[in-house]
Amino acid sequence: MMNIEVRADGARITGYVNVTEKKSRPVITPRGKVIEEIERIGNMRGKLDYAIDGAVVKVDSFASRRLLGSTAKYPKWAEAYKYPPEEKPTKLLNIEINVGRTGVLTPVGNFEPVLLAGTTVSRATLHNKDFIDEKGICVGDTVIIRKAGEIIPEVLSVKEHAENAVPFEFPSVCPSCGNPVTHDEGEAAIRCTNTDCPAQLTRHLIHFVSRDAMDIDGLGPAILEQLSDEGLVKSPADLYRLKAEDISGLERKAEKSAQNLISSIEKSKENELFRLVFALGIRNIGLKAAKIICENFATIDDIMSAKAEDFEKIDGFGAVMAESLENYFSLDGTKELIADLKSLGLRMKPSQPKNTGGLFEGKTFVLTGTLPTMTRSEASKLIEQNGGKTSSSVSKKTSYVLAGEDAGSKLTKAQTLGVAIISEEELKEMLSME
Repeated sequence: MMNIEVRADGARITGYVNVTEKKSRPVITPRGKVIEEIERIGNMRGKLDYAIDGAVVKVDSFASRRLLGSTAKYPKWAEAYKYPPEEKPTKLLNIEINVGRTGVLTPVGNFEPVLLAGTTVSRATLHNKDFIDEKGICVGDTVIIRKAGEIIPEVLSVKEHAENAVPFEFPSVCPSCGNPVTHDEGEAAIRCTNTDCPAQLTRHLIHFVSRDAMDIDGLGPAILEQLSDEGLVKSPADLYRLKAEDISGLERKAEKSAQNLISSIEKSKENELFRLVFALGIRNIGLKAAKIICENFATIDDIMSAKAEDFEKIDGFGAVMAESLENYFSLDGTKELIADLKSLGLRMKPSQPKNTGGLFEGKTFVLTGTLPTMTRSEASKLIEQNGGKTSSSVSKKTSYVLAGEDAGSKLTKAQTLGVAIISEEELKEMLSME
């Protein structure tokens, strides 16, 4: 006997496929019956009160499960079947251009609302000019959309061109500030050339105050937009010039909440240096790279005086990242901003030195998939606290691949290279946590 288990937002609803009335002895469900049940569940998707993305076929005998065992990635006694994403046609009404914090112009399509995978969809990114040109997308077209991973709406193809359809013409100037845009060779992105662009400023500020960056609690997009519109904040440094009365004067801001916000801003002055490096929004430099930079350079002055070749000496840093860093810190605007932040009291505390001599000293881990009880960030921190290092890619030098559910290509590469694969449980055993 087999059972079919429906996946539904963390809840599991079980239904059994029986092919015999004789339940006193084990039976094997015919393959056709299993497929039939999977299809039946799939046909129910649109009628259920919750979203499901697939069905799981499982051996129904616990004794058989123990015999079959499990790999680091999945149990050998179960097989997941993922339903293809639901696809529906809808009309593209218009295309608007959003300007990101690095100046990238991103086209966003507005559609006639359509119910898709349990929610109403009316907007989706069109990524860039190349994507629009390759798909041949025109305003007024009927397009096929779906949700990638059952979450993110995306345009799959054009079903039917509108009568007298005209290809979308990408703007030659920024829709926010009116300055010319540029398209660098080898890049898909089209960028605004104005570093003082209002749209860039707002999104830059949102990134600057975010949790992984300066972590200023209470400074949401709406408040930042108001501060920018009022001319109170023209750069990240201006956040540290704010007074409680500046904030309480904004719409729907009480004196108490204004004071709490000022306290959060003051608290952020004590952050470690890596948070500021990440908050600056340097192209090609994410949170992990910012941490590694600050493990190799103790102060902001050390970073600013370093050259591309110095950054390239860091394990895992290539020419692109190194050049991005040198170019950014050589700008007069960057030097002025850092000097401003120093004068306003930001301590830019050096990062804690990496642990040496721990259990994992000299070991490199790659994490992939969803772990049972920890986030990958938590697992990485645990490994680093014990002297180990984490990497984003698998190579012959990788010591272990920590694999969770839905591990992908990294797991496959590890198997090909013969790299040791461990589970979260095995990691805990290595650390004597169980």
